[in-house]
Amino acid sequence: MIFQRTIAQTTSISGIGLHSGHRINMTLRPAEAGTGIVFHRSEGDRVVSIEAVSANVVDTRLATVLGKNGLQVSTVEHFMAALTAFGIDNLHVDIDGPEIPVMDGSAVPFVELLQEAGVSNLARSRKFLVVRKPITVIDGEKRVSLIPSRFFRITAEIAFEHPCIAHQQRSIKFSREGFIKDIAPARTFGFLKEVEYLKANGLARGGSMENAVVIGEDKILNPEGLRFSDEFVRHKILDSVGDFSLLGYSILGHFKTFKAGHDINHKIVEEILASPDCWKLVEFSEEDVRNALNANSPAYATELAISKA
Repeated sequence: MIFQRTIAQTTSISGIGLHSGHRINMTLRPAEAGTGIVFHRSEGDRVVSIEAVSANVVDTRLATVLGKNGLQVSTVEHFMAALTAFGIDNLHVDIDGPEIPVMDGSAVPFVELLQEAGVSNLARSRKFLVVRKPITVIDGEKRVSLIPSRFFRITAEIAFEHPCIAHQQRSIKFSREGFIKDIAPARTFGFLKEVEYLKANGLARGGSMENAVVIGEDKILNPEGLRFSDEFVRHKILDSVGDFSLLGYSILGHFKTFKAGHDINHKIVEEILASPDCWKLVEFSEEDVRNALNANSPAYATELAISKA
């Protein structure tokens, strides 16, 4: 995918906010090359444009929250992960509430939305961040590393003292097809005690077993059970893809995470941006673009980026 992309046509989606419990409307509009992903957050007559970049992250305690000039858009990670899978670099997102609709707790509704809208290539090449030296962030038991790789790969490992989760690990070489099949359906999850605590404190008002996997003391409380035996670690990969997208570039590198969450994901993104000696930003010339058209190969951009790094 050497070219920047946007959606082919305007589309909309509505749903309940996980924490507010309010219905939220979101409209996606095509954007020109170089625009980036921009949320246009409205509240009454006021509209604030918030770019989906790490510098605008204002909170990572319960979700990844973007904010600017007093307005916020929370829980962006599932939506951003879906955009990453479709290679969407440029998009206007009009949103009338403080968070992305939770939908079913996975990225499937956003995948289906993008499939309906279609994808359009733009006449400008995208930029690749090619990792050349390892970068690691450690926070207590949590750890995230980024090492050189010819592909964008994520390996996630989690460990919970609970019989329904215990120790899980999964590694994926990122692709749109693999994401849609193996990662997008994985739902957000929480322990019943935590959900009850959040609700008692005015949060998770929209949370239910329709949009999350709820874990009791010794069993999964959702009557339909799990979508995958390791749905929990798959969802951690889903969250990480969305969080890492806030680097603002396509990534050629291998993320390895252990007990990661939004907080340490944001820290590694900030550390990467602060360590330009560990990576090279690759851009393509007009000749490269012409050669890519002639090559007609999905792997051409990756191989070319590696050779230029």
